Amino acid sequence: MLDSDVKLELQHFFTELSRARESALMLDYDGTLSPFQLERDKAYPYPGVPLLLSEIINTGHTRVVVISGRPAHQVVSLLGIEPHPEIWGAHGLQRLRNNGHELCELPNLDETTTQALAEADKWVERMGLHHLAEHKPGSLAVHWRGLPAKQQSDIRKVVLRGWRPVADRGGMLVQEFDGGLEMRLPHRNKGDAVLSILSEMPADTTAAYLGDDETDEDAFRALDDRGLRVLVRPQWRETSATVWLQPPSELQEFLGDWLQACRSAQWPELRRTW
Repeated sequence: MLDSDVKLELQHFFTELSRARESALMLDYDGTLSPFQLERDKAYPYPGVPLLLSEIINTGHTRVVVISGRPAHQVVSLLGIEPHPEIWGAHGLQRLRNNGHELCELPNLDETTTQALAEADKWVERMGLHHLAEHKPGSLAVHWRGLPAKQQSDIRKVVLRGWRPVADRGGMLVQEFDGGLEMRLPHRNKGDAVLSILSEMPADTTAAYLGDDETDEDAFRALDDRGLRVLVRPQWRETSATVWLQPPSELQEFLGDWLQACRSAQWPELRRTW
């Protein structure tokens, strides 16, 4: 249950949202909009979340953007919103616009990056862990969620032993996330996506970012005092977010309050399609 200070902070935020000419709702996907699943292709959103997001989009008052470590098209398929919101996939490497064109922007990967990912993949295969690997644009992840704790620890040690020298040579980042490890490009993360989105909007845009794990900390830090930083997860952890919501009920309530603020906005003539 939200404490009184958090309730007051959210009440103030939604009042400001209803007065804003433009707003941005930025959200992680796995662990934030959907519960974690052992079968990643079945990680569907919490009940009611797609409808709330769709209605928020339809008010024309808020730019809704999902920023995920997944490839962008996977998010579209799982989210199930038509038309889909703007999606930034692969930690911001991809951008799938919502303007009716299925255009997915992805920068070319240089030879050094391609070689590093290939070496990392060979190590995973050599260690007999290829069934746990996920290949994504510009990154490679190994998932161990659902395995016994001892096995998770052993896999982590094995992967790090092979990946660290590869990452050092190739200038790659090895980052832990909730349920695995990922090797990816170091110069693009969710925080860069947040900054890019805000740079396209007025300085007084009312904004929020919702996320759950360590990869979302880049986004929280990038948003800083320019918006509301919301941690969404069943258990608290140390974070730079200022508000903690426990899904699904508090997440659903938050999105419902956002929708209500959009509907009561003082700028009804302003309808944007970003």
